[in-house]
Amino acid sequence: MPFDPFQIDLPVTEIIPSVRNHLSQENTLIVSAPPGAGKSTLLPLTLLDQPWLAGKKILMLEPRRLAARSIAARMASLLNEEVGQTIGYRIRFENRVGDKTQIEVLTEGILTRMLHSDNALEGIGAVIFDEFHERSIHADVAMALCRESQQVLRPDLRVIVMSATLNMPQLTQLLGAPVAESKGKQYPVDIIYEGGQDEMMLPEMTARTTIKAVRENDGDVLVFLPGEGEIKRCEELLRKDLKGFAIHPLYGQLPPHKQYAAIMPDKQGKRKVVLATSIAETSLTIEGIKIVVDTGFGRTSRFDIKSGLSRLETVQIAKDSADQRAGRAGRLSAGVCYRMWTKATQERLAEHRTPEILEVDLASLVLDMAQWGITDIQQLTWLTPPPKGALAQATDTLHQLNALEDGRITEHGKKVHGLPCHPRIAHMLLMAEEDDLLALATDVAAILEERDPLPKESGIDINLRIEALRRFRQDVGKGKRLSRIEKIAASYRNLFKAEAENGSFDPYETGVLLAYAYPERIACSRPGNNAQFQLANGKYAQAGHRDDLAHEPWLAVAHVNAREGIGKIFLASPLNPKDLAPLVKEKEVITWDTRQGGLIASRDLRIGSIVLQSKALPTPDEAYLVKAISEAIRKEGERLLSFDKEFTQWQNRVLSLRKWRPDEGWPDVSVPTLLLTNEDWLGPYFQDVRRPEDLKKINLKEVLHHSLPWEKQQQLNKLAPVSITVPSGSDIKLQYMPDGSPPILAVRLQEVFGLADTPFINEDRTSVLLHLLSPGFKPVQITADLKSFWNNAYFEVRKDLKRRYPKHAWPDDPWTAEAVRGVKKRS
Repeated sequence: MPFDPFQIDLPVTEIIPSVRNHLSQENTLIVSAPPGAGKSTLLPLTLLDQPWLAGKKILMLEPRRLAARSIAARMASLLNEEVGQTIGYRIRFENRVGDKTQIEVLTEGILTRMLHSDNALEGIGAVIFDEFHERSIHADVAMALCRESQQVLRPDLRVIVMSATLNMPQLTQLLGAPVAESKGKQYPVDIIYEGGQDEMMLPEMTARTTIKAVRENDGDVLVFLPGEGEIKRCEELLRKDLKGFAIHPLYGQLPPHKQYAAIMPDKQGKRKVVLATSIAETSLTIEGIKIVVDTGFGRTSRFDIKSGLSRLETVQIAKDSADQRAGRAGRLSAGVCYRMWTKATQERLAEHRTPEILEVDLASLVLDMAQWGITDIQQLTWLTPPPKGALAQATDTLHQLNALEDGRITEHGKKVHGLPCHPRIAHMLLMAEEDDLLALATDVAAILEERDPLPKESGIDINLRIEALRRFRQDVGKGKRLSRIEKIAASYRNLFKAEAENGSFDPYETGVLLAYAYPERIACSRPGNNAQFQLANGKYAQAGHRDDLAHEPWLAVAHVNAREGIGKIFLASPLNPKDLAPLVKEKEVITWDTRQGGLIASRDLRIGSIVLQSKALPTPDEAYLVKAISEAIRKEGERLLSFDKEFTQWQNRVLSLRKWRPDEGWPDVSVPTLLLTNEDWLGPYFQDVRRPEDLKKINLKEVLHHSLPWEKQQQLNKLAPVSITVPSGSDIKLQYMPDGSPPILAVRLQEVFGLADTPFINEDRTSVLLHLLSPGFKPVQITADLKSFWNNAYFEVRKDLKRRYPKHAWPDDPWTAEAVRGVKKRS
């Protein structure tokens, strides 16, 4: 009997006819429906009998592995089948898909790989992006590639974007797609603001709020915390006070059976408290939840382009996340959400979460595009374009890994791309295969990808983790984290058909493997600085002074945070300097160091930024000198160049004309732009520059003035004159502003007797602002209407100042009085 969606009482059924109608005519559709409406489980099933599908498959992308498994299981149960029949799923290193599978639920990176193996997605009729509002980088990349395939190869391919909260105007405009919206049946949720929270005491404060919530309300509780550490501490506290409750943690690293235990009703009928990360915001239906406790925090990985490193940060969630979390309490009945912040804080929250593409390492994205053959990444359909700086950083990393050459993918890069892991890990595994170190490399790869299995006080040596993993394999069952690591290591061994090794190994070989993965993090100890190291990327990092590796001369660093100044090393291995010989390169280096007196030219033996040997370069290439000076000015030009008052006024005159006459092509001479483009206008003057004081001698105003075309030089003096001649005969300098506001003419009142009207410049389009001064050069009146001043305010000013300056002229009629520069001489 065919599946009938209308027999199931879920809100999404109201839009099924509309969805089917749109997809019969359009190849792209946006579906908006609140959590619990049934869009993830019911909607895909309703498309199986559509004519346009014609026996092809549906792929549905989920941002999380737990959601992929549970949604596939739910759809299969609706069909009274087992997973692997009509409904299947694929996640990293695991799949349950059969010959008759028509809907595959995937985690997002899987689709990208499918697109690379078959650009046209033959045999696929529709791709559904579920929970697209989470804006993972995998979803953004897969969307860009699907749209490219749809526009070039497969106009019949349906793309369906589904979410509970989306920036609809932006998305509809980008995709040019209609929207099918289900209002759902969300029950009311009371919001209770508990006041401010202390991040340092978050588990304790959360436990107190949770205890309060369960005493004031019926039903199960869903508690949102940033990560595993806070969850475990909060769980420990709650188990002491909530004796009759079933308390379940829920986070990505938990084994699947424990994740399912958190989702399903308690078998003994106990009230349940689920302590979850943001994994529980969407997709998952957790039975029985009527109470939500929200700390307001989440954890995200952010890429620091300055250091080339990523770091986990605890951040405040955005309003859309807060709404998603609160909504979990109103799926089945009226509920309540305790927010551990104030109403004022709520108003200050960002509207939407930051897309992952703006914050993470883009190496995999760049390699994906290179494999596809796309050279201009920005030309694809991006809801949020990837940042240019991060793209450049990723491209540089891939060149270091020999995956790219001159921006194009190499044969080695194609092999790197073919492995289901980060390009760094893939490069390490491939190099290990050549060095006959695969067994060790698969252990290293698994440890790098997972959480540290040893306590924090164990030290930074990754070899201790490898030894623990090998002991675990000999005595299975001791160490849950090691179980997960071994599962990944085994998956890598299967890929390469390698055998596990449990014996002793050379820790220096581990160092070589880490150097393959992180060539820019090869680290040399700093002389005289205990436990401090310089990395090949030029940064500095430190191990604990008592750490076993603190006194090693060379390290290969895997994990290090990106703090300002000196970073902290978390995972590393010793390196034998002899193994570094292939990485040593001779390089002519011309740099600028203000503290050391300016230009430095040398011929160095280097590993990245680590200098092994340096000799002075007597005749450096002039072009490289120019580039070094130019780069120094870009970085610290405001300290190196002389931006004096004369230059600033010239600059303000040009910037004012740029505002006043926008169609005439006046250049942007603001300081940031000048520093960025310094080689264009200042480059010819670098020939004699060697020291900071040489730069200070350059007259910037003269250089820039003569960089203007001759016609513009003449116009500048005519339209924005340096000074104005006043009735006394004095030439008074105008003071121009960078924002184009009226220039100031600061002049003593006696010098403008007889001047009837406010002076104008810029072909009489712009009046000056008069600052009329006393004989002692103190402002007495600011006006843009001189005529009004003579008629009105002058007599009050005269009355006040005549007593203080009796020797100066204070005529009864300023219109006809003679303008004078100083004290009027008596006849």
